[in-house]
Amino acid sequence: MSLTLTSGALVMVDIPGPTLDDDTVAHLRRHRIRSVCLFRKNVVSEAQLSVLCADLRAVMGEHALIALDHEGGAILRPTFWPFAPAAMNLGAAGDEALTEDVSAALARQLRRVGINWNFAPVLDVNVNPANPVIGERAFGADVGLVTRMGRAALSGHDRAGVAACVKHFPGHGDTSLDSHLALPRVDKAREDLEAGEFAPFRDLLPVTPAVMTAHIIYPALDPARPATLSRAVLTGLLREEWGFDGVIVTDSMGMKAIDDHYGRGEAGVMAIQAGADLVMALGRREAQEATLNAIQSALDNGTLDATQMQASVRRLEALAARYPAQADATLDPRADAALLECAWARGLSAYRDPVAPPPGSTVLLVAQTKVPRENVSEASVDAATLAAELSGVYEVQLHAFEDPADLDWTALRALGLPVILATTSRHRHAALRGTQPDLHLALYNPYAALDVNAPAVLTYGFQPEARRAVRRWLTGDLRAAGTLPFPE
Repeated sequence: MSLTLTSGALVMVDIPGPTLDDDTVAHLRRHRIRSVCLFRKNVVSEAQLSVLCADLRAVMGEHALIALDHEGGAILRPTFWPFAPAAMNLGAAGDEALTEDVSAALARQLRRVGINWNFAPVLDVNVNPANPVIGERAFGADVGLVTRMGRAALSGHDRAGVAACVKHFPGHGDTSLDSHLALPRVDKAREDLEAGEFAPFRDLLPVTPAVMTAHIIYPALDPARPATLSRAVLTGLLREEWGFDGVIVTDSMGMKAIDDHYGRGEAGVMAIQAGADLVMALGRREAQEATLNAIQSALDNGTLDATQMQASVRRLEALAARYPAQADATLDPRADAALLECAWARGLSAYRDPVAPPPGSTVLLVAQTKVPRENVSEASVDAATLAAELSGVYEVQLHAFEDPADLDWTALRALGLPVILATTSRHRHAALRGTQPDLHLALYNPYAALDVNAPAVLTYGFQPEARRAVRRWLTGDLRAAGTLPFPE
């Protein structure tokens, strides 16, 4: 067996912290691992991240793949670069050139430190307003829009020299369950999938270097197994029917959709048998070892087809050769600050003709005290920060809450002040349905505007650039000209 045909060549892992410790180096070398996914725990500063990526490449070699979820909006691990908008903000702006430029800026940030693979763009068509995990991560609810913006995003990444990865194939946009927490199903006929979920993925395959799988059962394709583990989906549909010869990588196998239903090692082997090239074995070391050992045993005993495995290694090596993990210190991510600021402003959207209270007036701001990070998403803006920022426009009285169910709207209205409600959570809250503030600032989940009985401004994200766009709208300096992702 060749040195490259080992389980380590077919498995991506994560690492414990911001530096490459001796134990992790030994783990990577022992299994000949060549792919690592980084998270917030691995990111401290630009200089630190550059050193970490250089150290990883030194250990993993010239075929190293160093990946990050760097989508924009809430899905950005580094906090020291200008923040790019979420995909739905770009969809609201509706400008392919802008989407390409923003995607290139995201890629330049990664190339600056030596990351060569971005797990973006999201090609899910978010047709379900109750979707708990996609939402503003998608470009929108229209197949044509998602396809156009997805093409622009892929072009931007390629232009800037970073591998993109479309996700979550065959589509996570019509689920009401989060695959981090459960195993969703999409019960649609094949013809409906063809016209909806499949279309952006299928149409963009000629310009797609890599595809990430979804941990979702599609009974029309395979009634028993989720796409990640389904040969009918990954080989029958994606490889054979559609002719895709790029990289197929699984989503994290530590998500409950897989981890609660299949053994970690068994699932890794099943994913490769289904047609995946790379298994994302994230989490505790024993789970990584279980996956690596199970795949190695399957390689050694012939359970896994050697020809198929060599083809997987060839695809992964080709991806690393086309997009090498080499830092480019000549790039300055801060030079894109004005572009990203403009992009956030371009996507700002109005619902039900909102009118701002007059600048200088006293307002009551109702906002959640603190919103912590949650699986893929980083922590949102807190109430005190919002109040401090809006105090540059108004005299602000802050009413911070822990749980929206505890809000006494009668008492709040009795204060006689214009009430501004800011929603800053990924999830919609039933307790806010039918509430009637004077103005709603939807600073995260745009579909929260459908719950609150008030005019709203939608930002599709809570980052500082989004909040500055809101302040510009409040002072009359900016028009909210974005296109809503749902009918008004």
